[in-house]
Amino acid sequence: MGKPFTRRLLAIAAFALLALVGNAAAQTYPSRVITMVVPFPAGGGTTLLARVVAEEMKAELGQTVIVENVPGAGGTIGVTKAARAAPDGYTLLFGNWASNVGSGAVYPVDYDLLKDFAPIARIADAPLWLVTRKDFPAKDLKEAMAWLKANPDKATAATVGVGSASHLCGIYLQNETGIRVQFIPYHGGAPAMQDLIGGHVDMMCDFSANSLPFYRAGQIKAFGVMAKHRWFGAPEVPTFEEMGVPGIYVSFWHGLWAPKDTPANIIAKLNAAVVKTLADPAVQKRFAGQGQEIPPRNQQTPEALAAYQKVEIDKWWPIIKAAGIKARD
Repeated sequence: MGKPFTRRLLAIAAFALLALVGNAAAQTYPSRVITMVVPFPAGGGTTLLARVVAEEMKAELGQTVIVENVPGAGGTIGVTKAARAAPDGYTLLFGNWASNVGSGAVYPVDYDLLKDFAPIARIADAPLWLVTRKDFPAKDLKEAMAWLKANPDKATAATVGVGSASHLCGIYLQNETGIRVQFIPYHGGAPAMQDLIGGHVDMMCDFSANSLPFYRAGQIKAFGVMAKHRWFGAPEVPTFEEMGVPGIYVSFWHGLWAPKDTPANIIAKLNAAVVKTLADPAVQKRFAGQGQEIPPRNQQTPEALAAYQKVEIDKWWPIIKAAGIKARD
């Protein structure tokens, strides 16, 4: 036999050995600490959710799951770290709409949100809603929309920076209803809400769970939920659809991913741990306390997350690009 044939045999043997080693590693997974990357600063709602999930997954997987905050550039720094990690199930990405939909169109990134990650499960969901200063001249959404249409570019809308969910939601609302507002960017949700409460801005598309305490305290008005059904956190607030403004759906959702090429049996094991976590009544209570809804069981699969994320990207990227939104230095 010639040397080329011998080299082919050695290559085949080496490939088979690697496959066996990889399969054995997958079978014993997990055998060490798992890191769950959260691409946002510590202390926010996404981190709080991640810690709940990590804590419960630890019991199911038999290994510690730590949450590591890697903030910056709209979540893209943390997402990049997760994308470049080894596909062995020991580095996961706990992301949300901003990091795994919006950022891909707003920031120059060197990863593909759909191709470079293996979906594990969709975890939580909460709608955005339209809130205004407490003395805004309208008693309900119909009156608010009428006033905004009659006064184009007079109302100011707070956003949590260019390309944020609040900004994109506002642009979407303009596109769908014909209103025109002036966007005022803030460095964070807290100062934006402070100015809304103080009456320095007129309105805001906000993550419902964030502003619920201020609505409850009577410091702001809530006119409409951007969902197909009323939000359990404030069931008295109607949906846009109920108030004669159909098709306005904006959700701030969370999911869990691994780097692409992570073995299928590891993805299955992680998904099973997430599903069991979300079925725990104590977890459900903690999520509800943060205004989060848990997706139905059939929407917790890797396939469901992949499909949902693609639909969201297909919806939002054209809106972002048509508005010419790009990250600022």
